[in-house]
Amino acid sequence: MEKTLLTVSGLAKSFGRDEAAVSVLANLTFDLPAGGSLALMGRSGSGKSTLLNMLCGLEPPDAGELTLFGQDHRHADWQRLRRGRIGVVFQEANLMPTLSLLDNVRLRASLAGQPEAHCQHWLDVLDIGDLAHRFPDQVSGGQRQRAALAMVFAMSPDLILADEPTGSLDRVTADEVADSLFRLQADTGCALILATHDAELASRCQSTLDLAHRTTAQDAAVSKP
Repeated sequence: MEKTLLTVSGLAKSFGRDEAAVSVLANLTFDLPAGGSLALMGRSGSGKSTLLNMLCGLEPPDAGELTLFGQDHRHADWQRLRRGRIGVVFQEANLMPTLSLLDNVRLRASLAGQPEAHCQHWLDVLDIGDLAHRFPDQVSGGQRQRAALAMVFAMSPDLILADEPTGSLDRVTADEVADSLFRLQADTGCALILATHDAELASRCQSTLDLAHRTTAQDAAVSKP
């Protein structure tokens, strides 16, 4: 029986107060199975990044229920979850500039309680093993993004949240990084939630939730046939 990793029910978020309040998300409902992949689509301001921030505990919802790994969001130890079970990939690679690529990966693995001995392996898998001892400013943007993916996979997470992970890259490099992300996600069996403007990239996920074109109050992710 398929295990549900994440359940969202009636989730709402707005910014501002009283008459100036702006609703970003309202009555949002969907599930994500363990190992599943979901694309979040929508124009800028539709709430993609806000939703990802709520899913890793950086933003509290105003209303609704969010259950992740069987834990209610009100009682979850979000710091512990971000350190070990939730990996986050940003549009710009979030690397420590004073550390080599390998040491960036080692640091993330160490914080997650994972063996540092495997860190070179992830750089090798992502075709940047020969750059392990270079610093972030000594490699290209695509190579930095591959290093960011290596950092996340070195954590051995159960869930990856990726916020426009290829948005700052040229098409060829973006396709290569996306190929690596989906291949490793399939190989490791972790779940993936991907925020993107790119319909082609979104189509590679098992289901899609368009935050800009919601037709009913109760939203469910639309699965691919």
